[in-house]
Amino acid sequence: MSETRLEYSAPPDVRGYLHRPQNPNGDALVLSHGAGSNAQAPLLVAIANEFASAGLVVVRCDLPYRQTRPYGPPGPGDAARDRDGLKNAIAAVRKIAMRHVFLGGHSYGGRQSTMLCAQEPNLVEGLLLLSYPLHPPRKPDQMRTQHLPNLRTPSLFVEGTRDPFGSIEEMEAAIQLIPARTRLLKIKGAGHDLGFKGKMGDAELGKDVLQEFLGFFR
Repeated sequence: MSETRLEYSAPPDVRGYLHRPQNPNGDALVLSHGAGSNAQAPLLVAIANEFASAGLVVVRCDLPYRQTRPYGPPGPGDAARDRDGLKNAIAAVRKIAMRHVFLGGHSYGGRQSTMLCAQEPNLVEGLLLLSYPLHPPRKPDQMRTQHLPNLRTPSLFVEGTRDPFGSIEEMEAAIQLIPARTRLLKIKGAGHDLGFKGKMGDAELGKDVLQEFLGFFR
């Protein structure tokens, strides 16, 4: 397995890291980061390595807002451009993967992925959503579910049982709004970071997510 920098010039540009498996199976996964992070997030690196070991080409991409600002969250006007960046990342990886392409990300990246697929239901074969930010912490009255009834892409949600951005009960109710196939993988005792601290013991999280992904999509 190898990792290389990826740059794809089609405004907004795609920048990130490409994981090429030793034994590719023709599938690919595009991963994006949370609002305060970037493509180097240890959680994304671990997931990418695990999936590449199973034969998938994986792209960890910096969303357009992160390319222009190295720190801080996205601004109110960044979301549409970030979704365009995800579309370009998918276009770039389809030049490499000849079979199925999946899309996903952590928190903000996952939310933008669902919004993009609600607009374009045939864009990818499935979604991998890590810690979907259902609402801001301690603000359950500000649900981010308006687009979910239009989401027709099969979706695997991975959620910590102590995530302040949405309880398991709230997630289960929100998922019922989605007309596509869904599955919820619960990570016991984990918060919004899914309990991932970048330590050796965290390898099991990547393996669990991969196993659930393979069982759900195949």
